[in-house]
Amino acid sequence: MKKRFLASMFAAVLVLGMMGCGNNASEESSEPEAAEETTEETDQFDDTTVTIFAAKSLNGVVDELISMYNETQPNVEIVTSYDSSGTLMEQIEEGAACDVFFSAAQKQMDQLETDELVVDGTRANVVNNQVCVVTYKDSGTGVTGLENIADAESFALADGSVPVGKYTRQAMVNVGMLPEVEDVSVITTQEVSDALSGIEINECANVGAVTAAVAEGSNEVGTVYKSDTYGLEDQLEILEIVSYDLTGNVIYPIAQIVNEEADDLQKEAALDFIRFLTSDAAKEVYEKYYFDTDVE
Repeated sequence: MKKRFLASMFAAVLVLGMMGCGNNASEESSEPEAAEETTEETDQFDDTTVTIFAAKSLNGVVDELISMYNETQPNVEIVTSYDSSGTLMEQIEEGAACDVFFSAAQKQMDQLETDELVVDGTRANVVNNQVCVVTYKDSGTGVTGLENIADAESFALADGSVPVGKYTRQAMVNVGMLPEVEDVSVITTQEVSDALSGIEINECANVGAVTAAVAEGSNEVGTVYKSDTYGLEDQLEILEIVSYDLTGNVIYPIAQIVNEEADDLQKEAALDFIRFLTSDAAKEVYEKYYFDTDVE
């Protein structure tokens, strides 16, 4: 009996010892993984600056996305320049220091690729947008949309070199309001006015100027992007959302721009910022601002 008792005690000690070793091994193997996760979460760039040229219609959403990005990358200062995509493209072609270009149309990005100013493999389509005919709240306008826009006393319209102005002209061509031409962006504001029975047109330099002109009541109607009405719901009324069948897709591409003045750190930070702007987390913010994220 004594031998059996001692054998049982010895076996129990062995089992407890093995269990103790097993627990220690498990704890030791999990520590490097936890440390690795912590390192990834806190991996930050050293101090650097990234300059983004973005279409005026992206002003609000990009500002918010920059704030989100800086929560994890506080050392990367993002400098912004907002204007019409055509104006920004010209500035880049003339040598302006730019790291990231976020255009409201493919045409301007295509041109920069032709100029070999886009970094290979960094271009991506981010969002789609829709052209809208808008008026100010309680305007009492009789205009219901694009087809009877000539009934307005005044019309805020972006220049043909501005994407929203180009898309508006394309829609007018497709409904027979303007004659067909090879490049609708060359249709002048005066030609649009003549086709609309001489309506007074306020030619605007970018979509932000159109939005302001209508929201302030300076013009009865205007054409802007749906995203431009975000935050102005109490000032603007959408009369018509113009279909993609008439305007074509309003794709916003993004790409890294060749910047000879940038060092390796700045270039890597610019690419990282592009990755963030095309991430799933960013999609939720675009959608909040009425952008369509269902793009190829």
